[in-house]
Amino acid sequence: MKKVIIVDDEAAGRKLIREYMSDFPELVLVGEANNGVDAVKMINEFKPDLIFLDINMPGMNGFEMLAHLEELPQIIFSTAYDQYALKAFDVHAIDYLLKPYTRERFKQALEHVRIEKTDVLLPLAEQVILEQAKYPKRIIVQSGKKYITIATENIQRIEAWGDYCRMHTLDQVYISNFGISQLVEKLNPDTFIRVHRSTVINIHSIKEINKFPGGYDVVMLNKDIVNVSRSYIDNLRKLMF
Repeated sequence: MKKVIIVDDEAAGRKLIREYMSDFPELVLVGEANNGVDAVKMINEFKPDLIFLDINMPGMNGFEMLAHLEELPQIIFSTAYDQYALKAFDVHAIDYLLKPYTRERFKQALEHVRIEKTDVLLPLAEQVILEQAKYPKRIIVQSGKKYITIATENIQRIEAWGDYCRMHTLDQVYISNFGISQLVEKLNPDTFIRVHRSTVINIHSIKEINKFPGGYDVVMLNKDIVNVSRSYIDNLRKLMF
């Protein structure tokens, strides 16, 4: 059995969670709060195993509320705001339900709770950022042991790295969990072009293009030299007048 507390300033949001919870007899609702202040008192008193937490609430938002807890339970965020997905990952949330969500999506989140899965938020946060706009302005990358967001305009080139990608900026190299084909579909084609099966470049970061018998090399602003394969040479020629 898991003790559950719902924290949401909207009655409709709390009602939906109660409805979906009815499919899970192992979940026992021990309390509800419609603001962060009351939630802190309730959570510190009842010590729930799991909380469903809204973010934007009057008086104290969800993240501020967490800072006042004596013990941190498992957390599933339930919110209409997608921009907090990376921050949710930072507080080790189990999942991030973006309103409106379906019963099936709720079930998926509870499966993560059952197996105590804690690594779901990184790909989820990446997906949220990629889906929030046709061509996202920021993307999540790995930097050492942590994850940060970088502006896509700062990416000089992207290279395939197994099932992942390495993103080169002017002076750093970062890792993305997405494969190169997935990224190509999401990045602005007016800015990023494929010049090799394993390489995508930012045309605004090209320093010079060198022609030699049988092909081209591209020199980037960070001094990387990228070979253009014959299969993708037309993508480069479209830039040349």
